[in-house]
Order: sequence, then C-alpha cells, then structure tokens
Amino acid sequence: MRAVVIGSGFGGLAAAIRLAAAGHAVTVLEKGPQVGGRAAQHVVDGFRFDAGPTVLTAPFMFEELFALAGERLADHVELVALDPFYRCFGADGQVLDYRAGHAEMRAAVAAVHPADAPGYDRLAARISGIFDAFYPYTERPMMQPQVMLAMLPYLLQHRAMLDVQRLVDGCIRDPFLRQALSFHPLLIGGSPTRTPALYGLIVEFERRWGVHAAMGGTGALVRALAGLLERLGGTIRTGVEVERVVVRGGRATGVRFLDGTTEQADLVVSNADPGSTYGTLLADEPRAAPARARLRRASPSMSLHVLHLGLDRTWPASPLLHHNLWFPRHQGPELRRIFGSALPGAPRAPRGATQLPADPFLYVHVPTRTDPTMAPPGGTTLYALVAAPAHRARAEHPVEEAATVRRWVLAQLEARGLPGVSGHVVAEHAVGPEHFRDALNTPYGAAFSLQPTLLQSGWFRPHNRSRAVPNLYLVGAGTHPGAGIPAVLASGKIAAGLVAATPVPAGAAVRP
Repeated sequence: MRAVVIGSGFGGLAAAIRLAAAGHAVTVLEKGPQVGGRAAQHVVDGFRFDAGPTVLTAPFMFEELFALAGERLADHVELVALDPFYRCFGADGQVLDYRAGHAEMRAAVAAVHPADAPGYDRLAARISGIFDAFYPYTERPMMQPQVMLAMLPYLLQHRAMLDVQRLVDGCIRDPFLRQALSFHPLLIGGSPTRTPALYGLIVEFERRWGVHAAMGGTGALVRALAGLLERLGGTIRTGVEVERVVVRGGRATGVRFLDGTTEQADLVVSNADPGSTYGTLLADEPRAAPARARLRRASPSMSLHVLHLGLDRTWPASPLLHHNLWFPRHQGPELRRIFGSALPGAPRAPRGATQLPADPFLYVHVPTRTDPTMAPPGGTTLYALVAAPAHRARAEHPVEEAATVRRWVLAQLEARGLPGVSGHVVAEHAVGPEHFRDALNTPYGAAFSLQPTLLQSGWFRPHNRSRAVPNLYLVGAGTHPGAGIPAVLASGKIAAGLVAATPVPAGAAVRP
C-alpha cells in the first residue's frame, strides 16, 4: 500500500521504516529543511547542536529497526555508554552521580545521606516491580478500555497510581535526594507531583540498558535512520508542509499541501502533535470534533527555553559531565510556576517577559565531554534547558523573554563550573515556547505534547489508530505510550502493527 508519513521525528521514522520493511511504498513529508523534526541537528560555525532529545536509552530499539533490513546499528552509528548517567547538583552544594550499577548508585546515595541507603534499596525494588508489570503495555495498542482495565490490578498492587514524588518520598528522607531521585518525569514534560509512579519504568530502562551518547550527536542517529529508510525503498521530502489530511468517503486518502496540490495514499501516519493533527490537519472533518474538544481540555506538558552555546575553549577542571541537572532549593513554587497554568480552566500564563525565580530547574548537556567532534578543535558545545510554562496566551515580548533567559543561564554557568563563559561564546542558537508552538505546531508551545498524568496515559491518551478517521495512524510523544525516545519508537512499532492487522482495502496499491 501507499503510505504517507507526516513528520520525520523518531516516531515517524520508526513507523516509516517498519512499513517500508513490510513492503509498503512509503513517503515521509517533513515541514522543516532537514530530517528529524524535534530531533533535528543544527550546525553553527562548526558547532553541532542537537535540537531535541539528548538522553539515549534502550539501544536495542534502534537495533530492531536496522535488523529489519538485515543490517547492524553499530555499522552506522557508534553509541558510547555513559557512567555516571547524570550529575545532580543541589542548591546547597550537594552532588549526586547517577551510576549504572546498583551497588555504585547505592554508595552514591549513602555518600549524600547514609540513612537513605536502605530506602534506596526499597525504591529500586519497587521501580523494578513497576517495570516488570507495565513494560509489556508500552509496546501494545491501547485501543480498547479493557486493556486499561487489565492494568488495574497491577496499578493497585504496585501503588503505581500514586505520583512519582510520593513513591520516592516514601523511601527517601533527605530533601535533596528526594529531588534528585524523582526528576525523571521532567524529562518527558511532567511534574513529579502529578506523574503516576508507573512512569518509574523510565528509571528502570536506564538501569537495565544504560544511558548512551551517539557519536556525532542525536543527529547522527536521525541521519542513520533516514538512510535506512531510503535503502528500504522509502522516500523523504523536506521543506514541504501538509495543510490537511484528505478525507473521502469517511477515510483518509492522502494529504493536501499548502500550495493546493495533493498526494494520494492508502494510509496516512501523522507524526504531528495530536492537537495539531485533529485541530489543524483535520480541521474540516466533523468526525474529528470530539477528539478536538478533548484535546482542547487536556493539560499540556511544560514548555522549554533552550540555549545552545558554542564556546571557544574547554574547562577541563569543571565538575560538569555529559548530562547535568541543578535543582531549586524550594521545588514546590517552581513546579507551580511551570505547571500551574497548564491545568484546564487555570488562569492564563502571565503575558510579557518571563519572571525567572532565583533557582529554577536547569539541565545542561555538554556532549563534547564525550565527543569532542561536536565542536571545532579546542571548543565546547553546550545545551542549557530551562523549564517554562506552556503558553496558553501568546507572549507579548518573546525577544525580551529570550534575552532574560540568556542572561540568567550565563550567570548560572559562570557560578557553577564555567567561569568566564560569557566571554567565550562564539556561536549560539536559541529557541523558546514560541518555537514549539509555531515551528513544531504544538498547541501552547508544549515541548512534550500532553502531560503524562494518569488520565492522559494508556487508553486515555490519543490512540495510535484514529477512531475518527479510518486509515489514519498517529505516532509521537503525544500518543500512546508517551514522550521520550523509547516511547516514541514504540509508538511507531504499535502503529505499524495496527496497519499489519488491518485488512488491505480493495484497490490499494501494492509495491512489487
């Protein structure tokens, strides 16, 4: 059959590769100038900046895709295992290194607060149990409510409906460790106090399969997947924007571009945000009205300010590792700042310039700690991420907002490991909430689509096969099973499986 995939993020590429390997004629359409979507890579004066995801886990999921063509991932991309995974900094100078082994991680916890070592054992055991119970559901469709009901005994048994923060607080007493051991929901756009403990399986993903860095950056993985798709016979077109999904006879039959031309297809896969898929690509389709209404009421994830810096020197004595996180002294007010306006019916986010607190969450990615080729010789590539509220109201002064964030980030870096950094910036690239809203077509600029709350997970999350429009499939962070690279790769696998399980319509084109 002829398949059109809208968007070339990891979810779209994974679905496209699986469909091409199954014999379908696949065309991927990308609005941007290069493949990758949120995972695209920008090169500025020799510095390579990964635009989106930087934490790579579960490499076997990439290996599965290459195996479909009888190839090996290792022949195309070099992955390096990181240990420590992260370095976490507290507001009062505490440091915790996330280690790969349980004994090493336990020792790191004990070095911060010895009395919490037994509690860490209990926490690790509970997370492992959650993983064993719920991991199988991350690679199967959630089209029927009874599948979610089948999860209910496990949710109760593992108390996985409690939020991640309560899971951690029930085992750990030290305030800094409570922050450092509960931050993972932030990696998928959620609050530790609203994300159910079933998402603790993210921690177990890292523990079982490690955290890796791709030599050449995440962009190297994107390019490798694009090449794999083309070797399987697929086509990728960049710089083309889809205006509508064409629906005839109640079924998706192709897409229409901004210039009015169309491309016919037997099935359409949307890697666009579900809010954009139902609200824009299906804006004229009455059957999509219930989905549009549900998504308008949904709670968006947080947004982001991301500052990419190219620096003309290195800091060998700096405490920064590949992945680094700073936590605020008072977490509650910061979480309310980020997520308070994301609740349905909550007051709109304040208009005007961003008012940053004295100590917000800060993630700093320094890929040149592992791969010096990400910068020109003697340089450093750095990515600083500051959490921001989703913009239910358009910011009046985005340029001033970005300037405020830039000043704050540079001040933090100056004080926390990169002295003199402001005088060594030779290249930079920055994006804010308006980028996610306008360039990536995500409602409210939500960087991770929907928040991973209990009632926005599993069956409650947008399905991988549209109920409103037959022949339309959805993949990516806003669909089941959620955000994060393993989850969006799984969404592509689920969608391709649903296609395989659907009878071929009469008259569908079949690739020789």
